[in-house]
Amino acid sequence: MSTAHSWTELRSSGRDLASLLAFRRAGLTASGHRRLRLMGLLVLALTVTAAVAPAYLGGDFPRKNSGNVLALLPSASLAFLLLATFTAVASAGGREVVPRDQAVAFPVSPTTDHLGALLLAPLNIAWIMQAWLLLGAASYALGPSRVWAYEIPVLLWIVAATALAQVAGWLAEGVRRGRHGIGIFRVLVVVFALALGSLIVTGRLAPVLDHSPTSRLLVLLLDTQAGYWWRWALGLLVLAAIGLAAVVVGAIPARWALQRPMREELRLESGHFPARPTAASDFVMMLRIDRAAVWRSVPLRRGMTVLAVMPGAVALAGDLEWRMLTVLPGLVASGGALLFGVNTWCLDGRGALWRDSLPVGPRTAFLSRVVVLMEVLLCSAALTLVLAALRAGRPTVPEAVALLCSTIVVVVQVIAAGMRWSIARPFAVDLRSARATPAPPVVMAGYSARLAVSTTFTGLAFSGLAELHDARYAVCAAVVFLCWSGWRLLRATRRWEDPAVRARVVATVAG
Repeated sequence: MSTAHSWTELRSSGRDLASLLAFRRAGLTASGHRRLRLMGLLVLALTVTAAVAPAYLGGDFPRKNSGNVLALLPSASLAFLLLATFTAVASAGGREVVPRDQAVAFPVSPTTDHLGALLLAPLNIAWIMQAWLLLGAASYALGPSRVWAYEIPVLLWIVAATALAQVAGWLAEGVRRGRHGIGIFRVLVVVFALALGSLIVTGRLAPVLDHSPTSRLLVLLLDTQAGYWWRWALGLLVLAAIGLAAVVVGAIPARWALQRPMREELRLESGHFPARPTAASDFVMMLRIDRAAVWRSVPLRRGMTVLAVMPGAVALAGDLEWRMLTVLPGLVASGGALLFGVNTWCLDGRGALWRDSLPVGPRTAFLSRVVVLMEVLLCSAALTLVLAALRAGRPTVPEAVALLCSTIVVVVQVIAAGMRWSIARPFAVDLRSARATPAPPVVMAGYSARLAVSTTFTGLAFSGLAELHDARYAVCAAVVFLCWSGWRLLRATRRWEDPAVRARVVATVAG
């Protein structure tokens, strides 16, 4: 009998995964295939650039900041592992190659699901940016000599950390699906948060990071410069063994988790929700429907929690200054839009046909969805900034105004982009599953890259304006940004009012 950790099961799961990927590719159009190839080549080119360019473009070597960068490399490596772990935990073990409702006729084994989740892990802009940061930091600090030798261990660590994070994600999902698993998991999260908070308050976070196991990775990189090749080869074997073992062993908790009932999803779907008094207006009624669709979706609830807390916790641990906080709202807004904003009509699912038949004007329905998305983004950004402000000190007036303007601008900017994409490229998605995404993984990677670039540049612009002595510069820049985003949002509204466009979107998301 096949087991989760037998080589026969792993080989057959690998073949099944190849078939699932071929199934997904078969659904792409010719232009979709071209975009997929171009995206793959672009990511490969950017990865090579991140690994090599800093070694040659950072000035003469040795550089005066090389020591500081090397000292931070173990902490950055540990942060990559934690980020990958939190992502896997929040997504119930990882993303699905084929959505649950589409895989009914094609049974997918837990091992195949595990391998597919590993394969889709890099299709995350946070994962890609962190990987580029590690490669670029090593290249900048160690220079052009033997680039290949010290970048190979970094690549192996990225693979091993991703596989280890996947194991943690399956274990967390298995605990959540237990009889009292949701309560146990929340207690564990509170304990972890209190422990992290105590380290930050007592000032012991830095010593703990200095003694993290990832410090061995720094020693391995320095071995390439010292010529200790036998130690370098041994370190590569250890990293490769850790990654391979995590891939193989991860199938065990994956089978354990996926064979347990989805308690949180089932509890929401089978719950009793008492009727509320009739709303005073059509707009308020639409708001109720949209808010309920958000808060009764498991992936959205988990995603918003992680999105609001994690950036603020990182800023709290890093003791960021006020002028640097202007970048955080953009990151939070981008992540919030990727929860459902880039395909916002998928919240209705099969009920889109019923909702579109209601005697409500199309602009009212559109405005309701915009307001709900704005509420989610603003609340998440506000919680992040509150956490980050605890150690940022007292801001100056230009800094406070620039941060407020940056938050409002990036929220409107992201909403305009999300509503436009929701109309142009709708997808039929079931957001009841904790592992669901509002669009296919490759499309999500493209959306996340575009949002991250635009919001990061906006945040950096306001970061520069925060250093000026007059807050009116930030206000004037915000007015310009808002006018541009408002015009794009108005164009999206007019497109939604077109019956033919609205019928196409509704028929797609309800399919």
